[in-house]
Amino acid sequence: MSAPPNLPKMSYRLLGRSGLYVSAISLGGWLTYGGHVDDENTFACMKAAYDSGVNFFDCAEGYADGKSEEVMGEAIRKFGWKRNDLVISTKVYYGSAFSANPVNNRGLSRKHILEGTSASLTRLGLTYVDLLYAHRPDRLTPMEETVRAFNHLISSGQALYWGTSEWSADEIASAWRVADRLGLVGPLMEQPLYNLLDRERVEREYAHLYRETGLGLTVYSPMKSGMLTGKYTDGVPPDSRFAQEGVEYIAGYWRRTGKEAWDANIARVNRLRPIAEQLGVTQGQLALAWVLRNPHVSSAITGASRPEQVYENVRALEVVDKLTPEILEKIDEILENKPPAIVERF
Repeated sequence: MSAPPNLPKMSYRLLGRSGLYVSAISLGGWLTYGGHVDDENTFACMKAAYDSGVNFFDCAEGYADGKSEEVMGEAIRKFGWKRNDLVISTKVYYGSAFSANPVNNRGLSRKHILEGTSASLTRLGLTYVDLLYAHRPDRLTPMEETVRAFNHLISSGQALYWGTSEWSADEIASAWRVADRLGLVGPLMEQPLYNLLDRERVEREYAHLYRETGLGLTVYSPMKSGMLTGKYTDGVPPDSRFAQEGVEYIAGYWRRTGKEAWDANIARVNRLRPIAEQLGVTQGQLALAWVLRNPHVSSAITGASRPEQVYENVRALEVVDKLTPEILEKIDEILENKPPAIVERF
């Protein structure tokens, strides 16, 4: 299967202040590959992404207990893709794929960072990953230990860059202070939640880090697990992501938010429909293009269970330039959730 001929050309962005280019749209395996999407559909989605110009594929040791890494590695071998054409990332912190015993197999100790990364590389069938993330902050391990461990992996060639995921601005700044003091490499990138409904951290909390450290963003859930596509307007379809209540994150989502918050978000999403119709695009493309409109976003990590979803996401590239200041202002008025500005967003 090759990509449809009418797809826009993929754009590539520098990752933070590095010289590494990543595709503006990337493909991730969270809650899907190795999980409720079978291997053949995983292969089909990854090939659709690759044929569309995607070069960045994201996974983690904790995704489907390591099976996400395994199936992504199988896809790379199956299609014979050249390693130098790919940007592969994984994350360490949740060690469930490594051992059922949580003692020393979870967190950001030197022991788990080194052993967990080695296990991830084995599952991927690779000698190195381009990007290695600290999947969550570990407030029980000294920051110096964590920074030294990631730098050891860079020095030994097992990772090319390291970064963080869902760290606070203070924690990222602390890692940079330690790295600067020791003459080591600080975290290049952060992988936060960012979409039309979740804006505070990216637009306000991290504002000073873009200037001070050149922080790059590879954001996840740009369509809030499908909520921003409009597919949940009339309830939760049985084949949708939020119907998978056997997945702990999704079951936990319902516990954390409740029906009232869900209904409020759906009402806000529904009010965006006229803007999508005015632009002649889907609500999902509008949501993804809005994320890509932010110049601090190096890549938006998308999920897909069918190749058609990959192609629809790639078409969001054509929508970015349609989001004029007037359209962005309308969106802000509808959502009423723009964080108080420290600096202008765009």
